[in-house]
Amino acid sequence: MDDDLLALRASCERSLTGHADWRPDALLAGIPAGTRPDRYGDGGVVTELENEVAEVLGLPAAVYLPSGVMAQQAALRVHADRSGRRTVVCHPESHLVSHEEQAFERLHGMVLRPAGDRHGLLLRADLDAVAERPAALLVELPQRDLGGRLPPWADLVEQVGWARQRGAAAHLDGARLWEASAGYDRTPAEIAGLFDTVYVSFYKGLGALAGCCLAGPEDVVAEVREWRRRLGGTLFGMWPGAASALGCLRRRLPLMPAYLERAREVAAAVRDLPGVTVVPDPPQAPMLHLLLRTTPERFTATARRLATDESLWTWAQAARTGDPCTVRVELAVGDATLTLTVAEIRAAVAALAG
Repeated sequence: MDDDLLALRASCERSLTGHADWRPDALLAGIPAGTRPDRYGDGGVVTELENEVAEVLGLPAAVYLPSGVMAQQAALRVHADRSGRRTVVCHPESHLVSHEEQAFERLHGMVLRPAGDRHGLLLRADLDAVAERPAALLVELPQRDLGGRLPPWADLVEQVGWARQRGAAAHLDGARLWEASAGYDRTPAEIAGLFDTVYVSFYKGLGALAGCCLAGPEDVVAEVREWRRRLGGTLFGMWPGAASALGCLRRRLPLMPAYLERAREVAAAVRDLPGVTVVPDPPQAPMLHLLLRTTPERFTATARRLATDESLWTWAQAARTGDPCTVRVELAVGDATLTLTVAEIRAAVAALAG
């Protein structure tokens, strides 16, 4: 956001999405005074976080990294080197395809093989079109670009079985695994236990500073730790992000069912509004997309008015769609969303759809 929008956001007392403590001073205040620092990612709160994440996910080991892009590149590179194969099967809207500047091809000589319909969930039946034997199958839970949708549990189990039958690793893009846990009504360990390696983010649904963990078998995690250094991610002191992550994990993971309940309450409250479509309906995780029958210009003007007149921050802008008169926004439910009444949320969405 430019300085004008940042100032407008800072002036707002309420927010429709996410958590209320996005401001730098609030984020830094979440780091306890007695935090023990690490040295190049070893010891202190970094090791404490790694041990706790491994325990929460029910996996042998975890390593802390500064970004999910780095974590998934490293994990999939390890799987590729071990198998002697270079192909990773994933959904066409995977983050690796859409947002990483061809890093796998440029840096690792690997190939991403999209499977399935970009507008639909990746399902077991979609994998029948893949004849080659890949290094890994990557599954994203929930599917963020589809509004936070989740495949049926039985189908997910079959997808992992497909990978196993081909000698391929099963890797979970679990940037929002915490939200998926609420959607499936299963523990993070139950979901993670299906996969060989799991990536989880701390700044998205949990609202911590940037950072993530990659979890899996001890020998795989040890190799990922080496790749972290090769890729420039083993910083001298990684304790600020790790301390923030540990606090937010403990505080907000238990709240995911409440966030999911509020997401469904919001969907029920706005689905009858003219010009509003909820995706998916009902929400399957503590997030949803709203398709609003308005132009990007009208949306932005209304969002600014709500921020100025009602001290309510909604979105800086909406995503364009193939229809010039329809925009899309993502509502990630968090602490800030819980502080608003459902009636207030309905009124804001009605105004934005305008």
